Amino acid sequence: MGHRPSRAVPRHRQPLGAGPADPGQHPAQDHRAHDAARPHAVAHHGSPSASPRALTVPFQETDLSTRSVIARPTPTGFAGMYVHFDGYPDNKLPLLLAAFQYRFAGDLEAMARHLIDDVEHGWDELGTDLLDGVPAALRRSLTGGDEYPSRQMANVICADGSPAERELITQDGADDLEWAYVLHPHGIEVIALQAYDRGPVVAWDTDPRSRITANPGAWHPDTRAPIVAPRPAPRLSTTASAPAPRKTARR
Repeated sequence: MGHRPSRAVPRHRQPLGAGPADPGQHPAQDHRAHDAARPHAVAHHGSPSASPRALTVPFQETDLSTRSVIARPTPTGFAGMYVHFDGYPDNKLPLLLAAFQYRFAGDLEAMARHLIDDVEHGWDELGTDLLDGVPAALRRSLTGGDEYPSRQMANVICADGSPAERELITQDGADDLEWAYVLHPHGIEVIALQAYDRGPVVAWDTDPRSRITANPGAWHPDTRAPIVAPRPAPRLSTTASAPAPRKTARR
């Protein structure tokens, strides 16, 4: 697949990140919006061959939604599940990288089953339960102490009032989405969908605390992912300084 010309996408949320005490990271996200501003469900975007009849009941659009898809690769692109909130890579990548490294202990298939196969209609948001098993210090660094659960979409129905069928989003049905995260064996392909048809791959062993660029134009498919590893903490010497020699009195 080729790529489309880059097109600016407005940013609506702050990133999931570390506290400002670490100079190699960005400030923690103020993640919790007021619950009244969150929809209980969102419209589902399926492939063109499917019947995209799903409606939201109830639905309230907000400027906090950055829509994305978590997907597996396919021979022609990808197929996966919709995620309504917090789609920018500086939010999604720390969660996904840390989840792979700790909660799922490197088991990509188990991670894909949880995020894609075991979901009925999609995710309202992905939460810090994905960080279960992450060391406490790293968890605090990533969340700033903010904890919130993942939530699946609910009350998704069709125009005739019948329950919506489960559908996967493919590359052909992602025109209204902004980001795709494709789970390859060697890493996460990050696609800025309003700019490109494919993207660079972020290796699974990438430090989740890395500084991550959210600008869609920076995720060109033929360049390295715009990620900078955190600065290592300065090492403190474990050896005591030798005492200065004592002067002996002259007689």
